[in-house]
Amino acid sequence: MIQGSCLCGGVKFEIIRAVGPFELCHCSRCRKANGSAFVAGLGVLRDDFRLLQGRELIKTYEAPVRETLPAYRTCFCSCCGSPVPNPFSDSRWFEVPAGVLDDDPQLRPDKHIFVEAKSPWFAITDGLPQLDRAELLKLRRTQVHP
Repeated sequence: MIQGSCLCGGVKFEIIRAVGPFELCHCSRCRKANGSAFVAGLGVLRDDFRLLQGRELIKTYEAPVRETLPAYRTCFCSCCGSPVPNPFSDSRWFEVPAGVLDDDPQLRPDKHIFVEAKSPWFAITDGLPQLDRAELLKLRRTQVHP
């Protein structure tokens, strides 16, 4: 089991396993929602996720649609502001903010995405693939999430 929690400990969850992808997103919305150069998002299956406590603390912010659906949605603890997984989604697969994991998911980041929106003050220095929006959309059309 991989445990996760928010900063104050009010929201706690566990996942059986992480399936990936493990993406580092540089889009402006992710950067603003988390106050960092990128967001590390880890793919999990809904059936492998269990919210242990804090459902009542979780709030959702949904930004307006920019170009195409879906809108940008982020969930956070209303007590401490930490990003948390979206327990209200009914999708089969979703992303967990990797920074709130308390245990090692046994996966490592596999790519940078939306690199065209990267912060000018941050340099990507690792050897991971760097995908812009067009390359990411092309990749996602050919992939099937678990």
